[in-house]
Parts: sequence; structure tokens; C-alpha cells
Amino acid sequence: MKYFQTRSGRIADVLIYFVLGLLCLMIVIPFYNMLLYSFTPYKEAMTSAYTLVPSGFSLENYNVIFKDQRLVNAMWISVFNVVTGTAMSVGITTLGAYGLSRNIPFRKTLFYICLITMYFTAGIIPWYLHMRNIGIANTLLAMTVPSMLSVYNLILMRNYFLSIPVSLEESARIDGASDFTIMVSIFVPLAKPIIATIALFYAVWLWNDWWFPMMLVPDERLMPLPLLLRKLIIERSMTVIQTMSLGGDDYLKTSTRGVQMAAVSVATLPILLVYPFVQRYFTKGIMLGAIKA
Repeated sequence: MKYFQTRSGRIADVLIYFVLGLLCLMIVIPFYNMLLYSFTPYKEAMTSAYTLVPSGFSLENYNVIFKDQRLVNAMWISVFNVVTGTAMSVGITTLGAYGLSRNIPFRKTLFYICLITMYFTAGIIPWYLHMRNIGIANTLLAMTVPSMLSVYNLILMRNYFLSIPVSLEESARIDGASDFTIMVSIFVPLAKPIIATIALFYAVWLWNDWWFPMMLVPDERLMPLPLLLRKLIIERSMTVIQTMSLGGDDYLKTSTRGVQMAAVSVATLPILLVYPFVQRYFTKGIMLGAIKA
């Protein structure tokens, strides 16, 4: 019986590692192909859409992106949006989650009102008119205010706060602590895992967001990096079409897809550099915040 259990356990481990290995390959191979394609010269890129073996090396795709003077400005705007937007979003989410986790009047009603917004919206046109009427169109606020609060993140943090023992709050109240002092001195330090997790969610969203800027920011000087890269790809596509229509295919040094892969690589790298610093909080934060108290 003991041998049977040991053998079954080994078979289960092999199957688990095999499935996890396949999942890792499904993630790593497309990313590897994206990087490889971004460095592939034009002639080789035209003969093969997918490759796992380098068939050449060229920086022309990245030259198309980095030679544009607007890139540096867009990069700084994206960094500013991520830093300020994440700070505001985490602050608002923390305040809202703490309030919804305490015994306040109409707590359930407020919670359900927030929950409804996850499934029902007014629509794009009313949303756009509202954003324009409050005066944030064509400003830096247009990239941070519309996505300042995520109800999903609010629920995660609320559930995390509900999992903290009530005795800690009661002890602080006996010592004369106010609600704000209790939140800052007790709940926030204990909630570092969920705060780091939610901050990562907000940072990734703000870094990759191009929809809100496209709708609200027509000024190129205020465009974040994802929106500018999208604009560069469209401009490059039009250039390729015009060149090929004139029979000038031999003069092309980059393909549209090569520029796309280079743009995605540039946009992905900063998040990949940040993720390892918060990864240790990620699993703990998302699991504890998902438990209903």
C-alpha cells in the first residue's frame, strides 16, 4: 500500500510538472518569438512569420521607434501617469475599502451600488460628454481620473480588511485612536500584501492604457507611450503601403509587423522590470483578498 501511494504521488507530480511546463511554454514561446521578430531584418521577416531560430539581426525596427523625438516625451508622460495615477488609485481604494469594511450606516447599500457599476455603464457617448464637461479632456488628468477606482480591486481590499481581527481595532479605540489613525497605523501596515498587489494592477493598467488617452487627449504633446506607439505603427503601415504601391519594396528596411513587435517589446519591458519587486506580495495578497469574510 505504501509503495502504491508513493508511486501514485510520483505520477501525480510528473503530470503536474508536465502541465505546468506546457503552460510555461505557451507563455514564453510567443514572448520569445516577439523579441526575435523585432530584431529580424526585413527580408527574413517577409519569408517567415514565426520562427524560433534567429535568421538575422537588425535594429531597424527599433530605429523607427526611437528616432522619433516624441518618444522621450511620451515615456515621461507614461511614467508620470503610472506614479501619480497608482498613488491616487491606491489611496482612494484604501479609503473606500476601509469604509466599506467598517460598521457604517448604509454600508451594504453603498457596496451594492459599487458592485452594480461593474456590470452596467452609461455608454461611451455619455461617458465622453461627462469627462469633457468636468474639464479633464486634453489634460494629464484624462489618463488617471477615469480609471482611478476599480471596483474589483475595492472588493479585494475590503475582503482583506474584513479578515483582520476586530480585537486590534477595539484595542486601538480603547487607547483613544480615531478611525483615520486606526486605518493608517493598523490596517495599512497589515495590508501591505494586498496593497502591493493592487498597486501592480493599477500600474499595469495605467502603463498599457491607450483607450482613455485616445478618446480624451488629441494633443500629441500629452500622448502616453502606448498611444504614441500605436500612432507610430499606423504611420509606418501607411508608409509601407505607399512604398509598395509605387513598386519600392526593395527600399524598405522594416516591416509593419516588425515595428509592431518592437513597439510591444518597448512597452512591456518596464513592467517586467517592476514585477519582480512586488511578486512576493502578489500570491499572498490576491488569495487573502479573495476570501470572503
